[in-house]
Amino acid sequence: MNRERRHVTIMVHKDGDVESRSFRIPLWTLRAGILTGGVLLSLLLIGVALYAPIVRAAARVPFLSRTIARLSAENEQVRELAGRLMEMESRYSQVRGMLGGDIVPPGPVTGEDLPQAHAILAGSPSRSPVEPGPSVPRRWPLDEPGVITRGQVTADAGGESHPGIDIAVPTGTPIRAAGGGTVTATGYDGEYGLYVLITHPDGYQTRYGHASRILVSDGDELNTGQVIALSGSTGRSTAPHLHFEVRRGGRSVDPRSMTLEES
Repeated sequence: MNRERRHVTIMVHKDGDVESRSFRIPLWTLRAGILTGGVLLSLLLIGVALYAPIVRAAARVPFLSRTIARLSAENEQVRELAGRLMEMESRYSQVRGMLGGDIVPPGPVTGEDLPQAHAILAGSPSRSPVEPGPSVPRRWPLDEPGVITRGQVTADAGGESHPGIDIAVPTGTPIRAAGGGTVTATGYDGEYGLYVLITHPDGYQTRYGHASRILVSDGDELNTGQVIALSGSTGRSTAPHLHFEVRRGGRSVDPRSMTLEES
């Protein structure tokens, strides 16, 4: 015995008409239509979800192209400026090497016990032979005059103290012991860079700072005029120079007040 198929009747009545129109649709056809519509709607939503990022990315392409072009132009300008800067630094290094350092002649400050000196040429270096044995520091520590770029400044004058003198000379200039004595300390200091400290008779000590290379060791016995290091720009320094200071009994002495031997 066959089961009667179920149907769905849809009636359509238009306003003003006497009769109505009816449509009899099998139930399975309606279900199939609903299922098909659902599948098609799902596919449509999936397509929109996948296509939307592509549309957004395509819309950003012109903006990204303009940004890349602008960054490329800026990068080219940076390379050009870097090249000019390197050229200027090279020229500056050449000029600084010829002069032996930055020479800034500050005027004396009134009221100081030890005023900051004008930048002056140091006197001619000593050409006397090396003297044996311990002695008071009286010899110029260089084989060339150099340029005194800074003198002594005491702490009570206000500002930062400077216990020695700075002598601008090219890197690699031999530094000689100002007197005979014993090497008390060598090494590196954040302020003095590579330095040598020598103890002399009568309570004198001399310090030589900012060296590029040390040629003596702790405990070495030195003679006057013996080469102890090579000048440089280590530590707190902006240009090649020698920081030379003399102390007696722990107190700073202006090296220019000593009777330094000069030819």
